[in-house]
Amino acid sequence: MSAVEAPPVPVAAGDLTTGRAAFIERAQTRGDLFIEQPYELYSEANQETWRRLYRALAGKWEQHAHPRFLDGVARLGLDPDRIPRLQDVNRFLEPLSGFRARAVSGYVPAYLFFDCLRRREFPTTITVRDGDRLDYLPEPDIFHDLAGHVPMHTDPAFAGVLVRFGDAARTAALRAGDGDCRSVAEVSRVEGALRALARFFWFTIEFGLMRRPGGAGLCAYGSGLLSSAGEIGHALESPRVQRAPFQLEWVVNQSFEIDSLQPLLFVVDSFRHLEREVRRLERWLREGRLENVAPGEPAVSREDLRSFLDAGLQ
Repeated sequence: MSAVEAPPVPVAAGDLTTGRAAFIERAQTRGDLFIEQPYELYSEANQETWRRLYRALAGKWEQHAHPRFLDGVARLGLDPDRIPRLQDVNRFLEPLSGFRARAVSGYVPAYLFFDCLRRREFPTTITVRDGDRLDYLPEPDIFHDLAGHVPMHTDPAFAGVLVRFGDAARTAALRAGDGDCRSVAEVSRVEGALRALARFFWFTIEFGLMRRPGGAGLCAYGSGLLSSAGEIGHALESPRVQRAPFQLEWVVNQSFEIDSLQPLLFVVDSFRHLEREVRRLERWLREGRLENVAPGEPAVSREDLRSFLDAGLQ
C-alpha cells in the first residue's frame, strides 16, 4: 500500500484540519487575519497527514523539482515527520532572503496578499488538509504553503521576483486610485488588471515550469505543482499537457480552473527571464495595457476588487 493510500488516522476534536478548525473559526469571527500558530492544537491525524504528503512528494521532488527548490528544502531543515513551527522556518529563512512566513486565519484579499510579498512577508495558512483527500486542495494549507512555496523563498533571485510582483500590484492599485473608483468603467478596468495579475501569478508562482539549468529538459518551480503528487507528475510527464513558451500576452489572457489537473502550462527559461517578465508586467500595468484582458476565469470577487480600490485611495 502506498503512502497516499494509507488508512487515515481518526481526527481529534481540537485539531487544525482545514474547514473544521475551531481555533480558525474563532479568529475569523473576531476579524483576526494575522494570528499566531497554536502548535499544540495539531492532532496526531494532522501530523500523519504531513508525513504522508511528504513521503508522497519527496521522490517526485528529486525527479521533477528545480534544483534551487531542493536546496531550499535542505536549507530550511523541513522535518518529514512533523509539521514545522513557523518560528523555526523563519529562523533559517530570514537571513537568506529577508522573507518570513506569517500565519493567517484564512483567505487574504488580493491586494493585501500581494503587498505582503512586496514587504517580504508570506501569508501562511496553518491548517492541514483532510487526510482523506490528500491530493485535492480547493484552498491552501500549511503543506502547500510551507513545503510548496517557502523553499523557493530561500533563493534571493526568486525572492526578488516576488517583491517585484508586489510592486506591480501596487502600481495597479495606484493607477486605480487615479480614476473614479465609483464608475462602472473604472471598476471594469481594475477588474481587468486584477485578472491579469492573478493569471500571471497562477502560471508562474503557482504552476510555473522552467528549463533545467543547462537546458536538459524541464522542471517545476511553481508551488501548486510542488505540493501535489498528482499534479507534478501530470505536468511534466503527461502527453495531454500543452507546455508553451512563456508569452506575457498569452498568459494574461489565458483563463484557468483551480479544481482540475492543468492542461496548459507556460515555460520560462530562467529566473532572470521570469524577473524580466515581471518587470514587463509592471510596465504594461502602468501603461494601462492590461485593463481589457480576455474575460473568463478567474472570477474577481468583491473582496479582492475592494482591496485594490481601497489601496488606490490611500
